[in-house]
Amino acid sequence: MIPWHPMIVHFPLALVLTGAAALGVARWLPQPRAAQTLATLGTWNLCLGAVAIVFALGSGLAAVIGLDASDVARRAIGTHVKWAVGASFGVILLGVWRGAGGGQDRRPSGLFLGLLAVVVAAVLMTGYRGGLNVYRYGVGVEEPPPRDGAQAGMR
Repeated sequence: MIPWHPMIVHFPLALVLTGAAALGVARWLPQPRAAQTLATLGTWNLCLGAVAIVFALGSGLAAVIGLDASDVARRAIGTHVKWAVGASFGVILLGVWRGAGGGQDRRPSGLFLGLLAVVVAAVLMTGYRGGLNVYRYGVGVEEPPPRDGAQAGMR
């Protein structure tokens, strides 16, 4: 089976982080034209990140089906899934708020940026927990094929 989830998750991560950074700078940038451009960029990145995060969540849930993992790894996966669902919900809500709200080129409010900071932290924690699943618990890592005696002696 092709491991889609590790390939897909980087898109929403990059889009959401770039969108948040652009919106944050747009809020405080003194030049109105540059602030409008960054606000538009941030809005589009956040909205595209919200679409991409749906695919990341779906591919992650699909990857868990039939996964053979230890009890400790399963608990770690469960924690990762909980963070992923919460972060995805937050990104989607903020993407809809920003995309369907006022003009996309308007500076974001302080309230919006505060909520966005919390959601970005949740996205980062989700990524961190996913990395732990792979690098600490070996989730999704295939074992190398066993070597027979002749090959082992040749090395």
